[in-house]
Amino acid sequence: MRHFTGLDQLIGSFDQALRSLVPDATTAQRQNPATKQETTLTINEARHVAGLMRVNHSGEVCAQALYHGQALTAKLPHVRLEMQHAAQEEQDHLAWCEDRLKELNSYPSLLNPVWYSLSFAMGAVAGIAGDQYSLGFVAETEKQVSVHLLSHLQQLPAQDQRSRAILQQMNVDELQHRDAALHAGAADLPQPVKIFMALLSKTMTKTSYYL
Repeated sequence: MRHFTGLDQLIGSFDQALRSLVPDATTAQRQNPATKQETTLTINEARHVAGLMRVNHSGEVCAQALYHGQALTAKLPHVRLEMQHAAQEEQDHLAWCEDRLKELNSYPSLLNPVWYSLSFAMGAVAGIAGDQYSLGFVAETEKQVSVHLLSHLQQLPAQDQRSRAILQQMNVDELQHRDAALHAGAADLPQPVKIFMALLSKTMTKTSYYL
């Protein structure tokens, strides 16, 4: 197995950040679950769906940063590999949300660099704190993401099966990531940390819907 120097890891982290933040830089490994049936939306419906998908895209940017930060500081090799595998699946989500935004003639959040930086730092700190807490961070993050996805599924227009299919598959994947982290020995995070994560998520949700 190749040994990566600190410089290698720094370059790799920069490359991962660019792939997460630059439009069209990420390619999905799995087929987009959106149905091929075209969806007709009113102007207001399309604007609302675009806002929801922009929030979900930002959420995936945060997930990418979180996993990248944790993989950088994880102590156990199998935990590091688990973070890298989860990040690869989150790349699919990132690409799917970006595709849907294009279909809606919209754009990703302008604040994504901010969300990426904050999430990367939080992931790195979680990794330094220990692998059990790092896994606990994953479990809590995926739990909160699932709540957001279920809320957005309820808000979608009934005829928008394309967005619905994407969000449903994303939710399946997020719950699998949560269960995998719990199975691997995730520690329960302190309540203040959970509250901080929820507040940060709420801030991201409110701002990314518009920006």
